[in-house]
Amino acid sequence: MDRRLSHSETIGLGALGLMSLIGLWAAISGFGLVPDQFLPTPIAVIGRFIDLFREPFAGFTLQQHLSSSLMRYLYGLLLAAVIGIPLGLAMGWFRTLDDVVTPIFEGLRFIAPIAWVPFAALWFGTGIGGPIMIIFAGAFPPCLINAYRGARFVEPRLIEAARMLGTGHRRMLMEILLPASLPSVMAGVRVAAGLGWQSLVGAELIVASAGVGFMMVQAQASVQTPTVMAGMIAIGITGLLIDVALRQGEGLLRHRLGAD
Repeated sequence: MDRRLSHSETIGLGALGLMSLIGLWAAISGFGLVPDQFLPTPIAVIGRFIDLFREPFAGFTLQQHLSSSLMRYLYGLLLAAVIGIPLGLAMGWFRTLDDVVTPIFEGLRFIAPIAWVPFAALWFGTGIGGPIMIIFAGAFPPCLINAYRGARFVEPRLIEAARMLGTGHRRMLMEILLPASLPSVMAGVRVAAGLGWQSLVGAELIVASAGVGFMMVQAQASVQTPTVMAGMIAIGITGLLIDVALRQGEGLLRHRLGAD
């Protein structure tokens, strides 16, 4: 069995993998195996990434596009969590509600978020409502499903012991259901965050007038590959930071609720 890697070793291996990828990219573009028009060098892309923070493109600088994207994203993700988590917990706790909601949910959750784009464009145009709707469509199912699973798989002995001690319904929900369901709920939020971010970029390719996805579409139309790739880097870095923030929040919440 392989020994467990230390934190510094994990970071070092990750950095090695990243540098290897950049080295391969530099070799392919540097030797002209792919024309610069389609695969610019890493230096050209990084330079363009920095320039976009100072020079507006498609009406805004990169940080302004990111701000617009993040605002839509947070609204959509928050809406999915606020509706999906309580509904999933309630479905897992109350069998009747599960029987009513599950057929509807199962019929809708397999519709890809991008399939809602035509409706979003028709209903909201290029306003903020369209992207929020598409983000919600991507983030809602993981929030509900994981909350449901967390509630369904609460240790039965804990519930029986609480009932024997005369624990009230509210205390049972707050002190047993929530702490026991928290790992599953947080896993669902992290999955929802990733799917929501991907759904946002897809939405902005079609139903937005600002944002990183919109910026990339405008760059693609004028064959500005460095700008497209700079947008991809911004999307990747932002997604990574969102996941790191959620991991930190999960740790704090688990500690506060005593779910460690």
